[in-house]
Formats: sequence, structure tokens, C-alpha cells
Amino acid sequence: MTPLGFAAVSRNYFNMPVWIGVDQGFFGDEGIALEVELHEGVDAVTERLADGRVQLAYGITEHVILDSETGGQSEIIGGNVNRLPFSLIAAKGIAGFEDMRGKVVGVSSLEAGSSSLIMRLFAAHGLHYPADYAMAAVGPILARWEKLQSGEIQAGLQGAPLNYIAEDAGYPVLADPRTDFPDFQFTSLHVLAPWVAANRALVVAFLHAFLRAHEWFYQNREQAADIAVRHTGVERRYADRAWDEYVQAEIFPRDADASDAAVQALIDISGLIRALPRRTKTRASDYINRTYLQQARAARG
Repeated sequence: MTPLGFAAVSRNYFNMPVWIGVDQGFFGDEGIALEVELHEGVDAVTERLADGRVQLAYGITEHVILDSETGGQSEIIGGNVNRLPFSLIAAKGIAGFEDMRGKVVGVSSLEAGSSSLIMRLFAAHGLHYPADYAMAAVGPILARWEKLQSGEIQAGLQGAPLNYIAEDAGYPVLADPRTDFPDFQFTSLHVLAPWVAANRALVVAFLHAFLRAHEWFYQNREQAADIAVRHTGVERRYADRAWDEYVQAEIFPRDADASDAAVQALIDISGLIRALPRRTKTRASDYINRTYLQQARAARG
């Protein structure tokens, strides 16, 4: 068995395809011993991929585009969260966006990720950062939920199934970002270009299992819920609801690929990307290296 390191953020439902691949033995079938590392900060995932401690990662797509445009070696070779599974959840007593004036919104990072979405959502309701509200980098979904409950923040994006848990606990929903942005490449499958080029056969084997995991997810509601409960710790009823939403909205790509439309939506929304003085790549597809996934798909016949 060939060991491979894979980094991802927290116990997010985002990670279901790799958990499925491990638990169902799809990676093992390809001779791969996949070691999945979970980190509470997205920056830790980016750093571990950059310095070679892991070979693959589910990372923030915005980071890869920014890295690519500043001479970095990050590449997107597959999809993950191609549509947004979030609700903007506020503290109890917040009735609408106007009540968020002077309040704090929790985000994963001030540099990329959920902060771009937050600024666009709030601007659409007449509130502008930093004049009208503050943002605090408090970490991923689980950390934001804890800090919302403790009162350290007054709003934050919560992903399925934690958004259902928050609603059931009486926390108000300010917005559903997918209504405004139906396609948005929030996270994707990342590698470093030199490593992936030097390990083509291994990467194609990984992607063969990755494809199987995505197909399996869409075909196995009950077993997928079992895996979600085991890895995330949520109650079964919330795992079922998360599967229903992910399947209905096709949040995970059925073909395991990143989406040109979703990457373009990210580029259009991201203030950090738009602030680049000059982009070397003109199309969303220029940021996605599909050669390995295409080879894996062709090998399946």
C-alpha cells in the first residue's frame, strides 16, 4: 500500500467523499493508504500542502487562484463544494441585517473563503465592511457555531447540517447565499503541480477511487448517513437532512470535477481576486487541471 496524506478542515460534511473512499475501501482497492488529517484552521491545511507534509487537500478555491496568480504551484484537480451549503445564522435577538450594525461576523479567514461572501451579502443589504460591522477570523464551521452560542460573534455562515441544528435551537436565518449565488466553488481538491506531475499514475489511481466515492454518495442515502454520523458526530436526523440537501442541490459534483461556472462566480465575487493588478489567466477553466481526472475517467471505460 502506498501512503498518501490528505488534509481537510474540521469534521465538516464537506469531507464526505474522502471518508466514503476510506470507509468503503475504494482507496485501498487502488493500493492507497489514505491518511486523512483534520485541522481547525484552513491556513493549516494550506501550509501542510505547501510544505509537502500532505500530498492532497480539500482547500479554499480562492487560495489556489490567488497562489496561482502570484507565482505559486497550487492546482485544482477536482471538485468538492461546487455549490454553497450555507445559511447565514445570527444570534438570537437579531431580526435582520440592520440589527448587525456594529456587530461581529465570524469568518474562517480574513484573507479568503467566507469573508468574500459575507461582504457581498451584507453590501446587498446596505452594510459595508469595516464601517458598519466587524469581521473576526474565528475558524471553520464548528468554531463559528461555538462562538455564536457563546456570544463572541453575532453572525456567521453555518453549513449543513449545523445550520439545521442552529435553526432548531431558535437561531434566526438572515440569508441563504445559494439563492444569490447558485454556483460558487467554495472548496476543491488541491495539489502542488510538481508533485502531481511526478506522480501521475498514483494521482490517477487516487482519482479513480475519488470518482467511485462521489457516485456511491449519490446512490446510498442510509449508508452515507451512517458515515456522516460516525465522522461528524451529528444526530442521524441531521445527517439525513444534509444528504437530502447535498443531493437535491448537487453540492458535491456527481463527476468529481470542479465547475467552470462556479469558479467564475468565485472570481466575480472575490474582492481579493478582483484586486489583483493583472490576472495571467483569463478563463475560469485555466485554473483547473483536468488531465488527471479525465485519465481516471477514461480508465474506467
